[in-house]
Parts: sequence; structure tokens; C-alpha cells
Amino acid sequence: MNKFQLYRLLRKNTNLSYKRSPAFEQNKWAKLLIYLGAGMFALYLIMYGCIVGMAAKGEAGMMLAFAPFYMAIDFLLRFIVQTTPGMMVKPYILQPISRYTAIECFLIGEHVSGYNLLWLCMFVPYSIIQLFAGESFPLVMLELVTCELLMILNSQIYLFFRTLINRSVLWLIPGLVFYALPFTPLMLSPKADTFDKMVDMIIAQGLSWYALPIVLLVICGLFFVNRHMQFIFVYEEISKKTERALKHVSEFAFFNRFGLIGEYLKIELKSNIRNKTMRTRCIYSLCAVIAFSLLVAYTTIYDSELMQNFWCLYCFALYGVTALIKIMGQEGNYIELLMMHRENIIALLRAKFIFYSAVLIIPFVIMLPAVFTGKYTILMLFAYMLLTAGFLHFVIFQLAVYNKQTLPLQLKVTAKGNFENGMQLVIELFALFGPVLITGLGYLLVGLTYTYIFMCIVGLAFIISHPIWIRNIYTRMMKRRYENLEGFMNTRDF
Repeated sequence: MNKFQLYRLLRKNTNLSYKRSPAFEQNKWAKLLIYLGAGMFALYLIMYGCIVGMAAKGEAGMMLAFAPFYMAIDFLLRFIVQTTPGMMVKPYILQPISRYTAIECFLIGEHVSGYNLLWLCMFVPYSIIQLFAGESFPLVMLELVTCELLMILNSQIYLFFRTLINRSVLWLIPGLVFYALPFTPLMLSPKADTFDKMVDMIIAQGLSWYALPIVLLVICGLFFVNRHMQFIFVYEEISKKTERALKHVSEFAFFNRFGLIGEYLKIELKSNIRNKTMRTRCIYSLCAVIAFSLLVAYTTIYDSELMQNFWCLYCFALYGVTALIKIMGQEGNYIELLMMHRENIIALLRAKFIFYSAVLIIPFVIMLPAVFTGKYTILMLFAYMLLTAGFLHFVIFQLAVYNKQTLPLQLKVTAKGNFENGMQLVIELFALFGPVLITGLGYLLVGLTYTYIFMCIVGLAFIISHPIWIRNIYTRMMKRRYENLEGFMNTRDF
């Protein structure tokens, strides 16, 4: 079997594995929303391609000049749409085929992925307009091919950094610095002529005879670097080479006084400290809250009342939304043990509610500088903190009834893709935009002060009544326990 035949076979097996997955049915709505999002994204790309084409006025190179901007945006978008080949090559480790060959096939698949081709929706309209404006066909084709190859190169750069970020979240900083390097001249000398010189330099280099061969060479070089990294890291993760014994086990004796709920509070706290998946989400959320709080407090970017309210809610809701949207996912690794004792899950859910409500103190403290600068008020912070602790947690906790996909706790390179179902996406959107709409209506009808007071009352009502709605969730979970158990067991990473 040659490499081309192996590539076709692996592509076929990957498609079949998605269809045979127990999560396939519940992911249909998520896929529909993804396709709708991709369609909207394609329309935006076509619009921007036409705008840049008309602004170029028949002068080639304008799309290349904007390459640093859309490559940086593309890098961030790939965190949503692109996975590492390690998770796909894992089932073939013990097969009688070269692991390097399997990794190569999946890396080549990333080059011709639908997402990379989607960027042609911006490049092709731009090129057509350039042709009608009188630009030569060879020059237009050179720019089109170079732009598409830059997106393929970007996928390899992303894969390099994403593999390292999966091992340590600190690698996100070099990744962001790398994409900020092209903008260094603007940071050092923020003048109009500096931008013009930077654009002229990019166009001159991008349309030169050596630009295309250099891009191809860099793609090939990164291809072999990524192949080597994937091989080493997949082998390390599967063979558990990098695991170290714990030198000290924290007891958290303070929680002993709370009985069974205290034991689950210990588990939740230790999971967020030790487990790779949960720890990474915690660090990402904390960094995002700090960044947005500083932007609101010390810049004029988000001075409108609508944006201030949105980012205030976002800072409070971010960690809970990202962590609880997979609620019961980490417990799916040992769900049978939880089912052995009656009402064990009630104590677990109450512990989660207490833990994620207590965590809201952190963004409250982080956003105090915005209060000192006059952007926020103490009443506003209390309103969004209480609304998040009560109402938003009530909404998100409903997913405990429907979630049935196990979330791997330690695997990062070889973990299975854990796509969200439609219910998760709807609740995420509602959690982020619903309270902002309520705030907007209150602002128009009764003013912000009375709206914040109403939000405090609603939040407190859901906090006080949490034993009632948590028991209701438990009752509905028990009606679906066999279906959920089957889903958790079938989606584990062994």
C-alpha cells in the first residue's frame, strides 16, 4: 500500500469514526450551527475581498499587504476549528504501519482542509476585481497562490504553537508575540508614513520572484518539524513518560466540616489545580478577565454603556461558561461510582454550585480598578456577580441532564475531539447575550440603577432556591441515567 492509498484509507476511517461515534446524533445540531457560521463567515470574506479589490484600484499586492492582519485573526480562529493530528493518529499506533507515515497523512489533510480553502472566498473575488481593473493575469495568479499558501503556512505555524500550548499554556505568549512582530514598526513609530512604508515593503517582497519558493520551503520545513513534534509528544503521552509522582498531597482539611459536599469541593479544587484540561481552562479564563478588565479600566475602547455591561458580564460568566458547559464530563470517567450511592450526585452538584459561585469573587476583585476609574459601579459589579451565581448557573446546570460525553482529564495531544451539541451552543449564547438584552431593556424602561437592583433580586432568588432546582436536575438525570451511562462509557479515552 503506497502513501496515497494509505491517505485515502485514513480519511475514510476518520469519516466513519465520526459517524459511528455515540455523540454523532447529538452533534448534528452543533454541526448545523457550524455550517451556518461557516456560511456567514464566507459571506464576510467575500465582502472584504470585494472591498479590498475595489480599494486596490488595479494595483497588485494589496491583499498581500493585509496578510499580517488576517493571519493573526486566522491564528485565533483555528483554536475553534483545527485539532492536532495526535488525536487522530492514536488508534494507529499499534497498527503495522509507520507512525511517521500516519502523521504525515493527517498533516497533509490539514493542508487541504475545508477551512484553508474557505479563505479563497476572500482571495478569489479580490483577484477577479483585479483582472477587470486591468492587472495582468500572471501577477494576479501569483498573488492569489501566494495568499493561499500563506494560509497553509499559517496552519502549520498554528499547529506548532498549539502542540506546545497543549503541554504548557505559557507557550501562548510566544505565539501572540510572533504574530505581533509585523506590527512592531507601528508600535515604535505610530505615524501614517510608517504604515505606508510597511505596506510598500510587504507588497515589494510578496510579489518578488523569490517569495513563492521561500513560502514553499518554510511550509516544507514546518511540515517536518510538526511531524517530529507530533511523533515525540504522542509517544510520550501514551507511554506516560512525562508523568511525575506527587511530592505532596494537599488535604484541604478546612472542607472536612462540610461532610460529603466538602469532599466534592476538595475534588473540584484539586481537579482545577492538577488536571491539564481543567487547569488550562482556568488559566485562559483568568488571563482573559485580566486583559478585558484592564482594557475597560484604562482605555477608551469600550466606553459605551452597552459594551461596558457586556464585558462586565463576560468577565463574570467566562470561567463558569467554559467549565460548566461540559458539566459532568469529567465525572464521566467514574460515573458508575457516583451512581452506586443514592443522591450522591445531588451533593456533587451542590459542591459545584458553591465552588463556581465562590470563584466569582476573583473577577469581582480584578474589576475593582474599573470602579476606581469611574467606568463601573459597585452596584453594577454586585448585580452581575449575583445574576451569574444564581440565574446563569441555574441555566448552565441544566446541561447536567443532557451531557453524556466524557471529558479526558490528562490527555491533551491525543484526546478525542469533544464537540459541543446544539443545546450547549444555545445555552452559551444565551448566557453571554441574554443578560445584556435584559440590561438594555431595563435601561430603556426604568434606567440602569433599578435594572441592577432587579438583577440582584433575581440572582439572590436563584441562589437561595438552589437546593430545589438542583434536586429537580437530579430527578431528571435519573430518568436518563442508562442513556447517559452508555454515552459516558463509549466516549472515554482509554
